[in-house]
Amino acid sequence: METKNLILFLVEALVYFAFMVGLLHQRHRIGIGVFITALGVLHFLETYLAAVFYVELPFGVLSPGSSVLFSGKLMMILLLYIKEDAATVRAPIYGLLAGNFMTVILAGILQYHETISVVPGRVVDLTFIDEMGWLMLWGTTLLYVDALAIILIYERLGRGRRMPMALRLFLSGAAVLTFDQLGFFAALNLLNDAPMSVLWGGWLAKMMAAALFAVLTTAYLSFARLAVLPASSRPIADIFNDLTFRERYEDLLDRSGHDALTGVLDRSRLEFEGPRLLQAANAAGAVTSLMIVDADHFKAVNDAFGHLAGDRVLKEAAATLQDGLRAGDRVYRFGGEEFVILCEGLSHEGALARAEQIRRAVAEHIVLPDGMPVTVSIGVASTDHDGGTLNGLLSAADQRLYAAKHRGRDRVVGWEPSDADIRPVDDFT
Repeated sequence: METKNLILFLVEALVYFAFMVGLLHQRHRIGIGVFITALGVLHFLETYLAAVFYVELPFGVLSPGSSVLFSGKLMMILLLYIKEDAATVRAPIYGLLAGNFMTVILAGILQYHETISVVPGRVVDLTFIDEMGWLMLWGTTLLYVDALAIILIYERLGRGRRMPMALRLFLSGAAVLTFDQLGFFAALNLLNDAPMSVLWGGWLAKMMAAALFAVLTTAYLSFARLAVLPASSRPIADIFNDLTFRERYEDLLDRSGHDALTGVLDRSRLEFEGPRLLQAANAAGAVTSLMIVDADHFKAVNDAFGHLAGDRVLKEAAATLQDGLRAGDRVYRFGGEEFVILCEGLSHEGALARAEQIRRAVAEHIVLPDGMPVTVSIGVASTDHDGGTLNGLLSAADQRLYAAKHRGRDRVVGWEPSDADIRPVDDFT
C-alpha cells in the first residue's frame, strides 16, 4: 500500500507539473489568465485535501493537497516570475488572497440561512464550509508570504557565486516549504487535532516535492533555452517593492503631491515633508534654508495678457527655479504666484547667493509678450537665524519677502538686525 501511494504521489506531481507548465508555456497564445485561473481553481481542492485527505508513505503520513498541489503551485509562481516579472506574478498572489477573504465572509453569512433538505440523505455541513474558509484563508496568507519569500530567496541565491539552477530552485523551495509546513500544521492541529506524524511526514514529502519540481523546472527551462539565467541586476528591495505594489503607492503619492499646473510639489506636500525634513536636519546639526519666491506684478500680467500668459509665466518660473537648485533641494508651489524652496545643508549666506542666482536667471530667461522681463522678489530664512520650525522659517521668509517688495521688488532680502521691526505692508502684488 505504501509503495502504491508513493507511485501515485509521483504521478500526481508529474501530471500537475505537465498541465500547469503547458498552460504557462502557451500563455502568449491562450492568455496568462488561463494559467492564473487554473491556479485559483485548484486552490480549493488543495485545501480540502490538506484538511481531510491523508495517505501513508514509507516515510510518514501526508496529504497530496499540501505536498503535491501546494508545493507545485509555489514552484509555478516562481516559474512565472522567472519567465515574466514581479509585476505579473503578483496578480495570482493577490487574487488568491482576495478570493479567500471573500470565502470566509460568505461562509459566515451562509450560516444564517434557514436551509432545507432536497437530496435525500444529504444535509449541508456549514461548519465544514466555515472551517474550509478559514483554512483557505490561512493557507493563502501563508502562500502570500511564501511566494514573496521564494522569489526573494531565489534572487539572493543568484547573487555572487554562480549556483546551478536546480540547486538554486531546490534551496529556495525547501526553505520556504519548511516555513509553510510549520505554519499550516499549526492551523491543522488547532482545528483538526492533526498529530505530529502529519508534521514530519508532510515536511519530508515537501522536501521530496521541492527536489522533484526543481529537477522538472530545470529540465523545462533547458527545453525553453532558459537554463542559464543570470540573477536580476535590480536591487532585491526593488523586486520586493514590485511584488507588494509599493511602487504603485509611491507613484500615486508622488503624483498626488504635485501641483497640476507647474509640476512642482504642492503646498500639502510641504506641510507634510517640511517638519520631518527640518526635524531630521536639526537632529543632525545641519542648517536648512527656506526661500519664498514671488513673481512681481503678477496680477498685472494676467490683466494685460490673459490667464494663459500668466500660466505660462508660472510654468517657466517653476522650471527656472528647479534648474537653479541642487539635487536634494525641493520646490513647492505655495499658492498663486508664490513658490517655497527648501534647501537642506545650505547656510544662510549660501542661500542668499543661490537666491540671487535664481533672481537673475528668471529675469534673463522669462519674457512677457511685450518683451519685458519677468522679475521675482525673494525672502530667505535659515534655521541658524530663525529657529528650527517650518512655521518659523515661513514667517521670517514672508516678512523678508514683503521687505523686498517694499524696497522696489526684483531683489533678495535675508536676515538683518532690524528684522524685528519689519511688518507686512499693504498688498504689493
